[in-house]
Amino acid sequence: MRNVNDPSFGVDAPVYVISVAAELAGMHPQTLRQYDRLGIVSPGRTTGRGRRYSMRDVQTLREVQRLSQEEGINLAGIKRILELKHEAEQLREQVFHLANELEAARRAVSRRGRPARPEGGPVRGELVRRTRVTIFNTADPEERPERGGERGDDDDARDPGDPDQK
Repeated sequence: MRNVNDPSFGVDAPVYVISVAAELAGMHPQTLRQYDRLGIVSPGRTTGRGRRYSMRDVQTLREVQRLSQEEGINLAGIKRILELKHEAEQLREQVFHLANELEAARRAVSRRGRPARPEGGPVRGELVRRTRVTIFNTADPEERPERGGERGDDDDARDPGDPDQK
């Protein structure tokens, strides 16, 4: 038997067959099939292609039902609302991670004024200045010295198919 703390038992674990998910959501199984076809709720699949719904899917089905019945929103609108909610969740998560990175960078910068470790090396997590130099040749092509031996630079190199060359 699996440990109940196993992540596969979380709200995203696809464990409910369509009849159970429909009962939990207060819907007819055919409605769940329609929502799957429309991409409103996409359940997991077994190897035999049977649908398996997670608790998160059931919660989404309840939200779809609420939006449809209480708010009078059509299925296209509901699908868009769910997409935007999902996008907002992803953006909140990204902002959370970026805020943590920024805080870590600020802490590292504030530690720069402290004395270095006895070995003299950087502290783990400390920002280290790296310099990259790129050199561009800005000389005018007319001023460049001629390089011998390359095709096109030799006066002796002639194209046999060019009738203008003598």
